[in-house]
Amino acid sequence: MKSLVRGKNIPQECLISAWHQKGEKMERCAWAEGVSELYIAYHDVEWGVPFHDDRKQFEFLILEGAQAGLSWSTVLNKRENYRKAFANFDPAKVARFKKRKIESLLTNPGIIRNRLKVKAAVTNAKAFLDLQKEFGSFEKYIWQFVGGKPIQNRHRTMNDIPATTPESDTLSKDLKKRGFKFVGSTIIYAHMQAVGMVNDHVVSCFRHKECMQMAKTFQQ
Repeated sequence: MKSLVRGKNIPQECLISAWHQKGEKMERCAWAEGVSELYIAYHDVEWGVPFHDDRKQFEFLILEGAQAGLSWSTVLNKRENYRKAFANFDPAKVARFKKRKIESLLTNPGIIRNRLKVKAAVTNAKAFLDLQKEFGSFEKYIWQFVGGKPIQNRHRTMNDIPATTPESDTLSKDLKKRGFKFVGSTIIYAHMQAVGMVNDHVVSCFRHKECMQMAKTFQQ
């Protein structure tokens, strides 16, 4: 099921109202002000929410890698195209993509047609499966880098938020050692923010407190 907002598909997880009480002014992180409704919905519903879902972890690994050198809005606008092109983000299926499939993806105008990024998605799918086999699930692997629970930051402005942290440096280094591509520390910190491993909503944003409450009930 999809909802259309200004012609854009919002994933099912974003069907919750992005405005809580429509018409009421909500204070948000600066990057979610004056942007598209799709972008606001992503901020208000998904960003910074911790979860137990390996497929969603893989989805964000693909999307964050695709963003490298581009804006997140570019990737967000193509998200549903990625979902279709990459087998609903099923790592087992993506890992089986052969040369013909990769060449086909490179002609798909709905995704970012960068050969290195597309090939990296397939490479990462194989490495992702290896981690699942070793740890039982990818989430068990990745959450250990923050001690099994979300880090709660209290940034007051966007300028206070770092591009990388010691945790993202360590995770990035380990992923690279395991064969992952497009997993530099900056990309990985963006991934950690997106999947709720850190709460980087500024304290004045209404989602900071909400994500902090969710973290209290989150168990690894």
